[in-house]
Amino acid sequence: MSEIDQATAAALGWPKSKYAWVERERRWLCKSVPFERVVSAEVYTDLYVEGTQLRLREAVAVGGGARMLRLGRKADVTPAVRLLTSIYLSPQEYRLLSTLPGRTLQKTRHSLGKIDGADVFVDVFEGALSGLIMAEAEFETLEAMERYPMPEFAVREVTDDVRYTGGMLVVDGLPDGHAD
Repeated sequence: MSEIDQATAAALGWPKSKYAWVERERRWLCKSVPFERVVSAEVYTDLYVEGTQLRLREAVAVGGGARMLRLGRKADVTPAVRLLTSIYLSPQEYRLLSTLPGRTLQKTRHSLGKIDGADVFVDVFEGALSGLIMAEAEFETLEAMERYPMPEFAVREVTDDVRYTGGMLVVDGLPDGHAD
């Protein structure tokens, strides 16, 4: 967590930063999924809990498999860097927490594996966000994130556009001018 000082972490609600990790990611809009590069896919159902930074997630591998259930908390330091915590849940815990008020977002996440040292994913959104296809790349260091090129299958970077974060999309829907 070297680029995030303890005072910033504490101000975001992490008084003991050892319980959080740093996520560094960039995001791009895409016209399609590069299916020839997909190594796996999962269907995500996310409940963004009203009035909080909490997200309840159910992930199921395409083709079946065990459900992965977890509760996460995110706080943005910048549009590209955030602190996260996450706990895995039993089906009973998930069922109880799924009754909390909030908004649901559904998407299929296609993993492309490592590309030039970054973990790359392409999300295809459903429901009110149908038509939105967004790639994201996650990085180990700030330096790797800053020097990473836009993938050839992407059309526009939206990392700094907070309207394309899950929490904003689930509340506000597709941004005005999205199809431009």
